[in-house]
Amino acid sequence: MSTVVGNFDMFDEGSAGAAHLGAVPPEPRGEIADVSVVIPTYRRPALLARCLDAVLAQALAPARYEIIVCDDGPDDATRACVEDLARVHAQHGPCIRYLPVTSTQGPAGARNAGWRAARAPRIAFTDDDTLPDTNWLSAGLRALGAGANAVSGRIVVPLRDRPTDYETDAAGLARAEFATANAFVERAALERVGGFDERFTSAWREDSDLQFALMQAGYRIDRAADAVVLHPVRPARWGVSISQQKKSQFDALLYKKYPRLFRQRLRSMPPLLYYAIIAAAAICLYALGNGRTGVASIAALGWLALTAWFCAKRLATTARTLSHVLEMAYTSVLIPFLSVFWRLYGAVKFRTLFL
Repeated sequence: MSTVVGNFDMFDEGSAGAAHLGAVPPEPRGEIADVSVVIPTYRRPALLARCLDAVLAQALAPARYEIIVCDDGPDDATRACVEDLARVHAQHGPCIRYLPVTSTQGPAGARNAGWRAARAPRIAFTDDDTLPDTNWLSAGLRALGAGANAVSGRIVVPLRDRPTDYETDAAGLARAEFATANAFVERAALERVGGFDERFTSAWREDSDLQFALMQAGYRIDRAADAVVLHPVRPARWGVSISQQKKSQFDALLYKKYPRLFRQRLRSMPPLLYYAIIAAAAICLYALGNGRTGVASIAALGWLALTAWFCAKRLATTARTLSHVLEMAYTSVLIPFLSVFWRLYGAVKFRTLFL
């Protein structure tokens, strides 16, 4: 059911579905690779091509690894990108496999399809917008060979002196304990814990969920500072933080599954400032509705002061351009309400007490 072009394997939707369901993948040609690199992607072939160039430039011998591109929402441009690169590297590069993923949604499901179709006993995860160092795979395999069942590599996020709020938030990847932009996991460990929970349909908390599952199963997770990927921050549209609040619902799912680890490892607390802002706004509206203008005025001033403080806090170390200042003012008004809404939405959706 697959076609081969040089070093390029392209599976049709039937094969992709079989891989996703855990069916036995096609027999490998020749020696089994030491590691399978799994890269989920979604309709950004230019970024993917840049990432693949870096993965293809690894110091590790090409015969020791394969690359599986999991196209989450298959499109012709992505398939052509992978096929073209595979042809260029057909003689001397590793095997590149294109996997169209149609039975899932989100990077968690795409990664599951990838590692289940993998031919190697070890899986290296990265994202399509990263640039792995030439020694990335060698360093990750060395750490696994030292006795770890999973390894978290180092993520470098370059920032300018005055980054935007979005760029500062994205740089949090560099401080993450375990992020699938740079992680290595034994296939046997993934099989035992069931891989990624596909209810995490956005790129948020699905990596912490896998980390906690591995920890709870007793697996050893080590750090490998010399397994490095560069993660440049992509340009974002104005007001992007508004849509990002939707991810808060997945905090509730992670908390439901691992309440102790959620509190200990993520050190996440209820957004008390957000609740205070909402409370001030609610009191203001209630007072106005009952003709108590004095109370309404005080509550309105409280809301304004808290919102201004929230905005100032976001601007303290970020860009001061007029566009960014206006963006922070606008989004600071809306974020508390949207964030709490999505947190409570997640609590209801996943049936857990989460504030």
